[in-house]
Amino acid sequence: MFKGHAAYVLMATATTIWLTAIVVGPLGRTLRAQTIPSDSKGGCPVAAATFASWFETGVPAQDGVVKPADSVNFPNIPNCSFYEWSQQMFLWLTSPAPSRYGGGSRIFNSPTFFDVSPPDSNGQRTFSQHEPGFIKFFRVRTAKAGPHNLPVIFDKRHRAFEVQRPKVSAAGNPIVLNRLNREVEVTRVAVAPNKTVTFFDKANKPIRSPKLLQVPQVRGPQTIQPIARPAAVRRIPTAQMFLIDRRAIFVDLTGHLIEPEEGQAGTDAALMSQGKSLVYFATMVNDVYTYFLTGNKNNAFSPAFTTFPTTQAHLTKIVNFAATKNVTFPDPNALAIEIKTAWVEASTLPNASDYITAQATVPSYNTSNSAQWVPNGTKNVSLALISVHVVGSTLGHPEMIWATFEHFGTAPDATYSYTSTTGVKTVNQTTAGTWLLSATNSNGDFNCMHMTVDLTNGNINAVQPPGNCNPPVPGTVSPSDTRRDNPWGMPGNSTSSNTQVISIHNTAQVPGNDIRNKYFMTGATWTPFGVPPTGNNGVGTNILANSALETYTQFMNCFGCHQGNMLGDPGGIGLSHIYGPLKPLF
Repeated sequence: MFKGHAAYVLMATATTIWLTAIVVGPLGRTLRAQTIPSDSKGGCPVAAATFASWFETGVPAQDGVVKPADSVNFPNIPNCSFYEWSQQMFLWLTSPAPSRYGGGSRIFNSPTFFDVSPPDSNGQRTFSQHEPGFIKFFRVRTAKAGPHNLPVIFDKRHRAFEVQRPKVSAAGNPIVLNRLNREVEVTRVAVAPNKTVTFFDKANKPIRSPKLLQVPQVRGPQTIQPIARPAAVRRIPTAQMFLIDRRAIFVDLTGHLIEPEEGQAGTDAALMSQGKSLVYFATMVNDVYTYFLTGNKNNAFSPAFTTFPTTQAHLTKIVNFAATKNVTFPDPNALAIEIKTAWVEASTLPNASDYITAQATVPSYNTSNSAQWVPNGTKNVSLALISVHVVGSTLGHPEMIWATFEHFGTAPDATYSYTSTTGVKTVNQTTAGTWLLSATNSNGDFNCMHMTVDLTNGNINAVQPPGNCNPPVPGTVSPSDTRRDNPWGMPGNSTSSNTQVISIHNTAQVPGNDIRNKYFMTGATWTPFGVPPTGNNGVGTNILANSALETYTQFMNCFGCHQGNMLGDPGGIGLSHIYGPLKPLF
């Protein structure tokens, strides 16, 4: 691995100016990684006076503290005000924390934010107030969950399926129904060249006319439990998964084979960087969210909230409730904020100083078996932030605005177009340079799963995708090649939409060598007029995915999974997958 540091420079050519992330290696050799064109025309540029007003001093400056966007007085002007809200919120969250926040190097890891634990054995989550600069609850990153909080796969036609775990026997074998509707143990599954699936019983005889048992489930990291009550969510077909020699076979409830897209080799996929760090994630919420949930679940508000707060009247109730505990909010007008973050071990990066870092405790593993890593405790490490989802409620939008950000050089982009000062331009896909989640000059298939996490014991198991990855996956716990399929949250040829997001980035750069400039927004989504999301009514960049957080599910937007109850049910179903399972702070 090369040694060196990263820098950001303006590179001029005869036709285009690019903002480029480069890595400087030995003897000054530069390795091209990520570029964002800085000659965009139109779109959603941030006015200089507006950008200055984001800073507490009124003057943009390196390491200057940015104020949160005023969610209570959100202007609600599509699409630019939504993108401005997103960019300002990110710069606020990652600002150096003033003393009034109680410590911590950045606002998001100060004591005004709370870690959200993974679900316990009963599916419940808890709040834990941040210790300055230290984040408690990290897990190995796993795959996207659907509207019933079940894992999601996509077939080759980009249709989504929620994946159930099949009912199993005492011996651990999956159970199906035979043609007489009797339960039969499956000991072997075979797939013929014509894609016909055959199940075999304990006597190694084919099971005639098999049907799968539909078992209502919701998922937690260490738990599967019945759905607590019905939720008004968009119906997604159900599949079940069977493993053959570490290869996943997906079958619908009628027993027909589902051929997955994007090299999906199972559910609960883990991800590893090219530097051999597992990708970890953590979920956090701000003080307003914490006291809103606590008051609502403790029946402190009359009438009770049925959506996230959006108005001054809502906020006043929450502020008054917090005051009964002698708590004041430094920035109440931010309203309810939830962030989901992805990290790698800083020691695996050649340019860790270019990343926002935090101290954390993460799982450790016995790695002697390259096909299966087994948890053996925990370790304290410095983690580097690579990706962030920023989600928050605003005036007129109880469904919340959903935005995502990545660090430069995380993953290469598929081809896209944008409007420049000289007309429409196309930026072709390139893998040249050094990437965090993709090999240099990779020309193989992208987004092919290498391993999954067994949620019953925490093991990380190597898997084999279903034959559509070239070169073949090595069958080890190892890095894969990731690509951002829709670089700006829409199909690559969505020139106008791409230009809007690019222009926000180009006009909201903090002066100097501010570390926040090393991250960029890839888009944001919401619903028209704040109506409840249905899975297909998102606007803005409505095919939004993050290369580190939705690596293998880049065809479904946020509201494909976050829909139904406008808060969330106890089983993790609804708009928020954490609201329902979270216990009140007190």
